[in-house]
Amino acid sequence: MPSHSLPSLTLVELSRGLRAGEWSSLDIVDACLAQIDACDGRLHAFIDVYHERARDAATAADLQRRAGLATGPLHGIPIALKDLLHLQGTAITAGSLTWKGRIATETATAVKRLLAAGMVPLGKTHLVEFAFGGWGRNQAMGAPWNPWDINTHRVAGGSSSGSAVAVAGGMAPAAIGSDTGGSIRIPAALCGLTGLKPTYGVISLLGAVPLSTTLDSLGPLARTVDDAALLTAAMAGPDLLDTATMLAPAVDFGSALSATPDIRGMRIGVLDERRMPATITPEVASTFEAARAVLVRLGATIETVDFPFDLEDLSARNGRIIAAEAYSQHRGAIHEDALPFDPWVRKRLLGGSTISAADYLTELSFRKQACARFAAMQDVDAWFTPTLPITATPLDEVDESTYPLATFTRMANYLGACALTVPAGLSTDGLPIGVQWMGRPFSDATLIRLGRAFQTATDWHLRQPDLRALA
Repeated sequence: MPSHSLPSLTLVELSRGLRAGEWSSLDIVDACLAQIDACDGRLHAFIDVYHERARDAATAADLQRRAGLATGPLHGIPIALKDLLHLQGTAITAGSLTWKGRIATETATAVKRLLAAGMVPLGKTHLVEFAFGGWGRNQAMGAPWNPWDINTHRVAGGSSSGSAVAVAGGMAPAAIGSDTGGSIRIPAALCGLTGLKPTYGVISLLGAVPLSTTLDSLGPLARTVDDAALLTAAMAGPDLLDTATMLAPAVDFGSALSATPDIRGMRIGVLDERRMPATITPEVASTFEAARAVLVRLGATIETVDFPFDLEDLSARNGRIIAAEAYSQHRGAIHEDALPFDPWVRKRLLGGSTISAADYLTELSFRKQACARFAAMQDVDAWFTPTLPITATPLDEVDESTYPLATFTRMANYLGACALTVPAGLSTDGLPIGVQWMGRPFSDATLIRLGRAFQTATDWHLRQPDLRALA
């Protein structure tokens, strides 16, 4: 296989080739760096690229492998990191020019665990400023370019825009993002990737710049469900400095990966058509129906369920919690007019200042009740929706005052759920469309089972954009 094709392989394929001696870790890293050099001038995925550090780490990984000291399936494989994850001694911007020159003095727990698994950080990826936005725009630092249309600058989704573009653009085999209202799943769906938002508490948030401490999650953007599960398993587990992880039950990702992905007899809930938003495009609707038919062929039962929540109401409540907690994080600087904040992020942050303490506590109380009600629902094994109602919009047509991309995603964060998006089709103009499963808290392994079964029966996750014009 030509070395330039290596970054487009899955983690599972790269791991298999490393074990067989078909290529080295340095081969993979050099291929990623070459693709970054060729394409990132247009795609704008990376804030910082660790050329020498990555090559040195890959060389060390190869030496360890030859000495029989490989630490597992991810050993020696590169990973891109969203630039709200601290990595000691490297720059950390959280997507904001106001943080220019800031150097991390710690390493996030999730990153420590990836390093312990032998992974090689390639660099840091762009994001919406302080992760506060779903379109993927960043006026001060620039918006990543969705690689599925190299002629028109289309949004890659946010806030983990650069992480999605790095993987979809063949510059990294996988990346880590964060998700507070869909910030992993939105860019994954727009860029034709698999994205997992684990249940809150599965992965430690220590060392990740917070947006909303109530709703944030870290998770992977990858080509396949298997890859997403491998990465999540590597990052998961108790962290004495993150209470949520100490209270979380263990998720058995290993069994979900090793078992045959059989979903016969599983019950999957869908929303009544009357509950679907008017903004959903006909192509998204038809793709969803085709994906639904695949699940039926695989032996699952699809049931229309009485979902006792209003999507618009959940989205609005989720937004109010984000705004209040984000304002609390950034209130010391956001009132300084001279600081170069993205104007829409500034507006959203200042909106949090209008939420009183009493209203915030009321929102938390209402959410607690909603989470308990959702967790008690036993009618189905998972809920199935489109990931997004639309495909990637041209950047110059974005209306930042609207939130259509979060229509189906915010409810998972609000209800304490886990959620998985996978590629399920392409529009007539060649843009990716995704579908999403949402599960009760800590049913992450069930979603892995569903997603793996779907990807054994379809090949949408194997499709990649044509970037030859950039090479």
